[in-house]
Amino acid sequence: MRPDEFLRKYGFDKDEEERDHSLRHNALEHARHLKRPHAGTPHDWEEWERYRQEHPEEVEDDDDQGEKPRPGR
Repeated sequence: MRPDEFLRKYGFDKDEEERDHSLRHNALEHARHLKRPHAGTPHDWEEWERYRQEHPEEVEDDDDQGEKPRPGR
């Protein structure tokens, strides 16, 4: 008996929607849950700080509230 047959026979094969692992889905999730960038140029960081000040309700709080590491520093 194959594993999928066993699961179907004993009711373990719930037809739940599988999580979408596509690049498009991951990009949309990242855009919906904005957090500070992990890398970037100084210009990227300036834009991020400006956006965070202009739209605080759209940005999730960081887990670590310490010094934010920036490239080149």
